[in-house]
Amino acid sequence: MADIKELDQLREGIDECDAQLVALLAKRNGITEQIGAIKQQTGAPLHAPEREASLLAARRAEAVKQGVSPELVEDILRRMMREAYQNQQAKLACAAPQLSPVVIVGGNGAMGQLFAQQFMRSGYEVKILDKEQQENAADILQGAKLVMLSVPINALETVANALPPLDDDCLLVDITSVKQAPLNVLKKAHKGPVVGLHPMFGPDISHWVKQTVVVCEGRTPEVAAGLLEQLQVWGCQLVELDAKKHDEAMQIIQVMRHLTTFVYGQFLAKQGHTLTELRSCSSPIYQLELMMVGRLFAQSPELYSDIMLAQFDNVEDLLAQYQNTFADTLAKLKAGDKGALIDAFAEAKAYFSDSTAQFLTQSRSLLNKANDAKVLD
Repeated sequence: MADIKELDQLREGIDECDAQLVALLAKRNGITEQIGAIKQQTGAPLHAPEREASLLAARRAEAVKQGVSPELVEDILRRMMREAYQNQQAKLACAAPQLSPVVIVGGNGAMGQLFAQQFMRSGYEVKILDKEQQENAADILQGAKLVMLSVPINALETVANALPPLDDDCLLVDITSVKQAPLNVLKKAHKGPVVGLHPMFGPDISHWVKQTVVVCEGRTPEVAAGLLEQLQVWGCQLVELDAKKHDEAMQIIQVMRHLTTFVYGQFLAKQGHTLTELRSCSSPIYQLELMMVGRLFAQSPELYSDIMLAQFDNVEDLLAQYQNTFADTLAKLKAGDKGALIDAFAEAKAYFSDSTAQFLTQSRSLLNKANDAKVLD
């Protein structure tokens, strides 16, 4: 009985510590909200990488001195930082007031709404032009200083060509996942400044901090500089690429990945095992893979069909190479050629060698989260 009483007392001590943690979190949230307000007033970016890095390093060192796992402390801090960034989204600084008013063409779509909300948080006047407002397109676009096309890839040319003449100083922007062809379309539709953006995220993000946006120069880049500054104020990481280089990279990063995930999802659907059965006996890494496959099929089928079709002509050769690699691996397996499999593994390993340690660390964190989610289910 004494042991049970001692256990209860220790648990009470844990409850007391947890209550103190909650109170400290509330205090910290209040401070971060004040910091957000100052950033909004001064125009400072939401994300300060140097400050974040130094804070994490200092707290990890303190954790070691206190005999606490530095990885645990860093995990907690990163989660708190994410919450802080989300809390600071309510009102944001306006970096380029000369780009107001903003018109979002396709603004009733998920990505259009995401950008419209963010511009409004920064104090821009935002107008929406979608199918429902088409009859008033000329009035809505009159005086616009930034027009963003947030429409499907296969509709971009039609939508751009249907635009009434824009002011010469109006910045025309598209946010499709392909850049060469859309930029050419925009340049033909508008004689003023043009820029191509590719947000490497979907509409379900909780905040914009650390989100990557690829920027492809179109025409009169000095006018686009204000928009890029605004993206950085929101916390985005900008990657400037030539449009051709961008599309070539996306063929591997996006299109091939979507295609292989699409095929694997179809393959799973045709097997004799339910998803519940597969999840019940899956390792954390397979649980994570299932999450990523399931994520694709939770999205719009029209969107992903458009993405795959838009660049199919360009990835047909890559698909052939992928099929050949798969067939070659299958041949090695059929022949029981362990040496050839090891050689192939070594060849691929050399490609990843410079990032192996970083990938192991990052994936371990993701796997722990996947395992936690599985246990909680």
